[in-house]
Amino acid sequence: MKENDFKYVKESQVTISELMLPSHSNFNGKIHGGYILSLLDQIAFACASKHCREYCVTASVDTVDFLKPIEIGELVTMKASVNYVGNTSMVIGIRVEAEDIHTGKKKHCNSSYITMVAKTKEGKSLQVPGLHLSNEQEIRRFLKSMKRIEMKRNRHKEFKETDFSADKYMHEIKKHRVRIDL
Repeated sequence: MKENDFKYVKESQVTISELMLPSHSNFNGKIHGGYILSLLDQIAFACASKHCREYCVTASVDTVDFLKPIEIGELVTMKASVNYVGNTSMVIGIRVEAEDIHTGKKKHCNSSYITMVAKTKEGKSLQVPGLHLSNEQEIRRFLKSMKRIEMKRNRHKEFKETDFSADKYMHEIKKHRVRIDL
């Protein structure tokens, strides 16, 4: 790759803010997680597309940790960065904060990692620009993404190779709150 085939993390960062309305709430009066997931997917698309200047699709939602509830009337800000690049894929890290607009108090509500893939109009995967890391935080995020990818591969391999026959695991199943009628 040539030097201009690499992009700095800051070149692709995206921030969005939105006021949370009653129409975004669930039956408990908190902002519905599904609405937040929709916003996460949108900002991941924007960040990934900005990095590679191509159309991108969601390959997987790797991690979504809902840490604190979001209230109606709070200002939600999402910050997205490209944390890792492969050949055709990118891991987008997103931090979600909610701010009480009356007090200015902010709380970290969500951390998410979404894998996006660059595609042609015909649906063929495209190579993405490399990532130019320029500080310790960017290096740490890249390394953590590498570790999450490795853990994901190991989990897939283990699930594929494991025999999940009921009789083999019956003693484990019975340790949980479950009733079995065969």
